[in-house]
Amino acid sequence: MNWKKVPEGLTALLEEAMRPYGAVRKSMFGCPVFFVNGYMMAGAHQDNVILRLSPEDRERLFSEYDEAAPFEPMEGRVMKDYAAVPESLAADSGFLDEWLSLAHRHALSLPPKAPKPKKQRAKKPAGR
Repeated sequence: MNWKKVPEGLTALLEEAMRPYGAVRKSMFGCPVFFVNGYMMAGAHQDNVILRLSPEDRERLFSEYDEAAPFEPMEGRVMKDYAAVPESLAADSGFLDEWLSLAHRHALSLPPKAPKPKKQRAKKPAGR
C-alpha cells in the first residue's frame, strides 16, 4: 500500500495547534499523531487532519462540512470514532481550534488507558 507522506506544512500546523492540549506526540506509520488520556485524539494522514470525536460531534461535523468524512486509512477500513478533514479546512485556525477542542474534550471523557508494557527484547547469545 502506498500512502502519500503528510506534507510538512500540515504537520507543522497540527503541532502548533496541539500545543495547548499537553498531548503526547507519537508517530504511526510515519504520520504524526497526538495522544491524550492514552487515546489518539488527533493526527495527520496524507492530506487530512484526523480527529477523534464523540458520535454527536462527528454527526455535526459531517452535516456542516461536505469536505469532512469518516476516516478510512485503507479502502473499506473505516475507523468509526474518527473523522478526516482536508488540509483546506484545517488551515482555518478557527475551525481547527474548535474541532481540536471538541476532540480533546472527548478524549478526556473516556476512561484513562493504562500504558502498554514495553516489549522485552530477546538477548543475543554471548559470543556472537
